[in-house]
Amino acid sequence: MPESADKNARATAHNAGQPQTRRRRDLRRPAGASPDARTGTMPAAATPNNSRTAPTRRSSWAEAAAVADAQAEAEATTEGAPETSAATPAPVPASVPASVPAQPAAQPATSRRGAVPAEPSAPPSNVSRQAAKLAAADAPISDFITSPGSFVREQKPRPRGGFRGALYAMTGGAINLGPGPRQREEDELARRISRQLQGSYNTAVLSLKGGIGKTSTTVGVGLTLAEFRGDAPCAIDANPDSGDLVERALGEGIYQQSSPRTITDLLKNIESVDSLTALARYMHHAGRLHLIAGEQDPEVSDSLTAEEYLRIRKLISGYYSVALTDCGTGVTHNAMSGILQSADNLVIAAGYAVSGAKRARSTLQWLASHGYEDLARNAIVVITDKDEVSSRVDKDAIEEHLSGICRQLIAVPHDRGVADGDLVTLDVLKPETRRAYKEIAAAIVDGYV
Repeated sequence: MPESADKNARATAHNAGQPQTRRRRDLRRPAGASPDARTGTMPAAATPNNSRTAPTRRSSWAEAAAVADAQAEAEATTEGAPETSAATPAPVPASVPASVPAQPAAQPATSRRGAVPAEPSAPPSNVSRQAAKLAAADAPISDFITSPGSFVREQKPRPRGGFRGALYAMTGGAINLGPGPRQREEDELARRISRQLQGSYNTAVLSLKGGIGKTSTTVGVGLTLAEFRGDAPCAIDANPDSGDLVERALGEGIYQQSSPRTITDLLKNIESVDSLTALARYMHHAGRLHLIAGEQDPEVSDSLTAEEYLRIRKLISGYYSVALTDCGTGVTHNAMSGILQSADNLVIAAGYAVSGAKRARSTLQWLASHGYEDLARNAIVVITDKDEVSSRVDKDAIEEHLSGICRQLIAVPHDRGVADGDLVTLDVLKPETRRAYKEIAAAIVDGYV
């Protein structure tokens, strides 16, 4: 008998460390079922015999599992975590009687390596499943099509010129400090000039005094618009005094070699012009700037009426979104009422000479007193330093005198490419002059939007 007791004790100790599959078999067996003859699984309580040997503890495995599962459930409740970390089953104290039936094990949500696996819990109800589906549907999902920017870092613009540009070129783009303040200002001007427009707009360039930069401003601003805008602009020479707009844009020699069709020729055949191709026969091209030449014959140059100009303007509006009109000197010639009637904003040409500044102010006052208050209030005054006046002239005082009666005042510095009265090309102008023409072009487009 002592030998049998030792064997039973060793069997009990061996059963306490059985693999997890036996526990599942034991727990699936209903209470009070007979032992499985094939597996040798023992019932929950051992039946005592009449011998004086110590009672066997073959039910200690199930009890140890129940204790371990209860500990795991308590830890999960305390920590509030969705997963439960189950520890290795602890041995049952010797004081636990062998006849205590095994309690149903509390099942943890999941079990990690080395822990007793839990029995599957009851399936979730239909309400819980529906709530889970709704929560999953409402959860934000990152989509490359709807938010591609979240997958790509923003790239700095490439610096042009200066120290930043040199460093970028030397390192092959590895070091990019981005554009400097000057370049950012230039980029902002380009953005303002190139804005897309809905419709067709017209800007009239006029003055009460000749020879102060009116036509050169029209050409310089027109070439700047053509450089930055996606659509080609159009410039119309409506000067009644044999205007030279096309000569200043193309050069005298090139204009004479081309077919010298003028605004008068266009008016004679305007009924047959029904396409841009047909209109191009009466146009001249300085790069992407399209021009309509003024009449050169002194006998008919002053014959353009307001009604005829409005017919030209209506035709141009069907093909060009931006038009500039060189009005010539004065505001009382025949076509002027039609020009002002169709203008969206004005550029008033002025100079630093005392007479030029006074006449620019007189032009704005005349407009305001003849029903064009809005045009006068939103006008852009351009002061061109064409003649390099002496130091006796207070330029700051003239600018202050004119800036309070217009929307914006822009000064064009002295430049031989403008002052000579010959061909105006952006390539030969000073950077400061080109910058001034960009500011004028941006201010013009600002008045359209």
